[in-house]
Amino acid sequence: MKIGIIGLGKMGEALVRGLASQTSAHTIHATTRTEESAAKATARLGIRTHTDNLEVASECEVIIICVKPHHVQNVLMKMAPKLRAEQLIISIAASVMNDQIAEWSGGNVSIIRAMPNTPCLVGEGMTVFAPGARAGATQLKIAQTIFQAVGRTTVVDESLMDGVTGLSGCGPAYIYLIIEALSEAGVKVGLARETATLLASQTLLGAAKMVLTRGEHPAALKDEVTTPAGCTIDGLMALEEGKLRVTLIKAVLAATERSKTLRDSK
Repeated sequence: MKIGIIGLGKMGEALVRGLASQTSAHTIHATTRTEESAAKATARLGIRTHTDNLEVASECEVIIICVKPHHVQNVLMKMAPKLRAEQLIISIAASVMNDQIAEWSGGNVSIIRAMPNTPCLVGEGMTVFAPGARAGATQLKIAQTIFQAVGRTTVVDESLMDGVTGLSGCGPAYIYLIIEALSEAGVKVGLARETATLLASQTLLGAAKMVLTRGEHPAALKDEVTTPAGCTIDGLMALEEGKLRVTLIKAVLAATERSKTLRDSK
């Protein structure tokens, strides 16, 4: 399969590396804005990288749009004359709707809107898909295969994508703040900063893996750690007193509303 990446950036590079580590069944082309950056990407990644989006539109079966949201319309409208009905466009541009992509691309291709997050850069990302009207099970399977090279995937209705942005799109920043706070607490109780950061980071990683692998409700796993009259319950009481639970909920809601504002302003 020939895959084209329009606007090779960090996410595009993550996809290239992820796919290369899993299979050699794909031929990947990519574009950048300048010949200089294209030459550097070719040397760094070992794929054909250039500046001609029309060539990608002509040759590739799957086209992944990785440009900034305000560039999507211009890029797609220039590519539209070369696009064919059997092609699939996957867009990771935040807040750009499927019907907009369909309009700008000529309305003939299958379209899937995707929201990956930055942990894709280390192979532990979360990508959420919202298929467009022309995208069926076959196209969705292709998208899942590509993005599962850099983490996990799931599918939602497009009406929920603002919530996806607020939770998994923005979520890594919330987690970094929690790791930072736990690390600071470790320093406060006498641990070296490097050690405290390691303990905090690995603890969050391990706890997340427990949720994913065991499939139990987080509350049940929390109860396993919380022994009667032990240390954990005192820590949990402090977190509840500080309203950590409701504050995190408010963070997701605020980011979701901001995503709606950005989308509606386009």
